[in-house]
Parts: sequence; C-alpha cells; structure tokens
Amino acid sequence: MSDVVSDDERAAIARVAASDRLLVALDFDGTLAPLEDEPMDARMLPAARAALDALVAAPGTIVALVSGRSLSDLRIIAEHVDDSPLFLAGSHGAEFWIPGQGVASHDDEPGDERLRDELRAHAETATAGLEGVWIEPKRFGFGVHTRKSTPADAAEANRLVDAMVAAEAPHWRRRTGHNIVEYAFRHEGKDSAIAELRERTDASAVLFAGDDVTDEDALESLGADDLGVHVGNRPTAASLCVPDIEALAAVLSVIAGERASARE
Repeated sequence: MSDVVSDDERAAIARVAASDRLLVALDFDGTLAPLEDEPMDARMLPAARAALDALVAAPGTIVALVSGRSLSDLRIIAEHVDDSPLFLAGSHGAEFWIPGQGVASHDDEPGDERLRDELRAHAETATAGLEGVWIEPKRFGFGVHTRKSTPADAAEANRLVDAMVAAEAPHWRRRTGHNIVEYAFRHEGKDSAIAELRERTDASAVLFAGDDVTDEDALESLGADDLGVHVGNRPTAASLCVPDIEALAAVLSVIAGERASARE
C-alpha cells in the first residue's frame, strides 16, 4: 500500500481501521468490478473478492454493497446467496437485503409502477433507431445505456428521453453515470442508503468507496470519523483516492488485517 497513499492518508486508514464497529460500504461497478459493455457480465475481481472475505471475517466489521443496480440484478452480479453475510442496498438505497432477514423495501405510491412501465416503453420506442442504445429496466424506473453507441447517437438518445421524462414525469429523479442516464420515481440516494445501513448495523464509523458521480452523495454525507475513498482520478469529495480496483482491494485488505490483529 506504500505506493498508493501518503502518510496522512495512511493515518486516516489506521484511524478508521481502529473503529469499534466498522461498516465498509462499497459501490460495485467500477469499484469492485470492471465496467462491462454487457452490464450483467460484471463480476468482482479476485483481489476485491478476497478483500471482502477478509473484512467479513474481521471482528466488529460489517460489509455492504451499495449500488444503483436493482436488488435482483445486484444479487446476480455479486454472486450473492441467501446465507451471505453481506448487506445489500440496491436502486440507490430504495431496496435492501438484510442478512438473516432477506428483502426490505419501502412502499411505493399507487400508480408509480404503471407510469414506470409507460415511460420505459416510450423510451424504447423513441430510441429504437439509435444504434447501440439500450433501455435497462429498473425496479423504480429505467436507465438509458449508451456505452456501445456513437457520441452523436448517445446525445440524441439522452435528448429524446430527457424531453419525454420532463414532459410526462417532471418529478422523477435523474442521475448520470458512466455512459448511462437513470430516471426513477424514487428519490433515495446513496447518502440515504449509508444513513440507513449505519442505523441498521449500529456502526461507529463508515468507510465508503465508489468511482462514479452517483457515489458523491454518499461521500459528501460522511462524518469526521468516517473515510471516503474514490477509485479513479476525477474531482471528488473523498478524502482518499486510489487509481484502480486493485489498489482499493489493497487498502481494504490492510484494514481487514489490522482489525483482525488488533483483536487477537
């Protein structure tokens, strides 16, 4: 880890590693798993999986995945089984998986799902002639993927769907990410996901790591005893930046090791 962080950053890592009860909450795509042209092909890198396993085994440590993916899709790509010790927050914190309990979600308003289905169908029709554009169904809305389209087609797809949602559902929340624009009738964000997970787990400190614009809500919500980590090199509210998934896995492994040795 010496090539990744400064002395000040190392001190911040040591401080959070010494927390009494630590919640490690992690974005998935781009943070633990490389971004893929086919989103459902995403899987954790072996180094990331090993780091999570070590954290789960460390005393007083809770691990959660916090993603914009629907809970059902997140369970598939994370290879999450029913007896997993990992907490999950899907759909930016609108639905959860609680170990030993299962799915926990908040109630929707009447008509939300009907409007979701109508807008999703309209988006598919509007973008049907644009090569490489894909409309992803989501539990609380849909996403417009443009990773495999030309810049011109991506811009046109986003223009068409933006106009449609503004006209038909101006109250919906809009989020941007890596080659995707998401629309949802639920307004939870990763900041509210972290707050709910902190309360559910009675954590004394939180480490949150992410790579995308949608992770900034969570990073900005962290307190003085927490640690925010950004994977990549764009401007961020995180106090620690690492260049890639392997570097994050190295940081997480150090934290797991320090927590395990401190309790021996």
